[in-house]
Amino acid sequence: MIRATPHVAAMSPYALAELNAPAGKRLISLSQNESLRQPSPQVGKAVTRAMASAHLYPDPEWGALREALAALHGIPASGILCGSGSMELIACLTRAYCDLHHAVLAPAHAYPFFRTASELARARYDLAPEDGVTVSVDALLAAVKPDTRIVFIANPGNPTGTRIPRAELLRLREGLRGDIMLVIDEAYGEFADHLGEPVFDLVGRGDTVVLRTFSKAYGLAGMRVGWGLFSEDIAGEVRKVMNPNNISAVGQTAAVAALADQAYMQETCSITARLRHGFSKRLREASFQITESFTNFALVRFGGAREARLADAALRAEGVVARAQSGAGLPDCLRITVGTAEELDLAASLLKRWNDGGKT
Repeated sequence: MIRATPHVAAMSPYALAELNAPAGKRLISLSQNESLRQPSPQVGKAVTRAMASAHLYPDPEWGALREALAALHGIPASGILCGSGSMELIACLTRAYCDLHHAVLAPAHAYPFFRTASELARARYDLAPEDGVTVSVDALLAAVKPDTRIVFIANPGNPTGTRIPRAELLRLREGLRGDIMLVIDEAYGEFADHLGEPVFDLVGRGDTVVLRTFSKAYGLAGMRVGWGLFSEDIAGEVRKVMNPNNISAVGQTAAVAALADQAYMQETCSITARLRHGFSKRLREASFQITESFTNFALVRFGGAREARLADAALRAEGVVARAQSGAGLPDCLRITVGTAEELDLAASLLKRWNDGGKT
């Protein structure tokens, strides 16, 4: 028998959504935080044109995409790295900067892939308590150890949906040692950009990275395009462990076209916020606990882990798939992606019927 390396053999597989519907029921997936609508119409036209060059390798420097991102955000193109989703960049950061002599620190209910990336690098994974389901800067600073190498923050958070303001991120950065990298994962950043608190300027310190993705607000989850802003030194090390042809030519073209239609993306964010607000309000009126969210999903808290499992089963019985959150330390919660108005209406109706029917 050929055995994997000990640290890989000891890992649990990354938990994927279970996208199964009962026989005769239409699958309604509200489990993966995908966009509630397709990407900008400009994307389809650009992708069709890009297919003419599908026999060629993609641009390993992501030139057009980097220039478009730099122009939109007012940041240097030279500091941008693009990945197969932000997941690739998270994994490459830990691979480049951590090993079995280091620790990675994250909030208690952080994005579970932070743990996976840390385990792949053989680094210890530490957690700091949160203030309810909101990142606590004080708790993070208190949890720093001599071997802490990276601190991961998703802001807004997944699966919590909560966020901390720029002032708190600055306080965190100032409180960390200079040899600790702060990685701010803004996968849902576009849903909170209206608050006017960008943090790209922190990258200029040389000890901070900011990540984003096209999978959420831009509706390109299937294209797998993520990006981040890095200091020159960090970018140079991370590129050593990246796949040099990581994003297809079609994916790069799709991302550039999506960036060119900011009005469409902002409309997607507005529609999402309106539907999320209505869905959350309806569930609160039915006595459910809903966390304030700055993302394209809502976190629903139940009376305990058993109730969360029963509610999940009630939804699944009708083909509606939410996402359990035991892996993020929230066994009493379900995360429900903002889908169409009809999908959310069905989900809310099913949860209310389950609740009124005695939660069985």
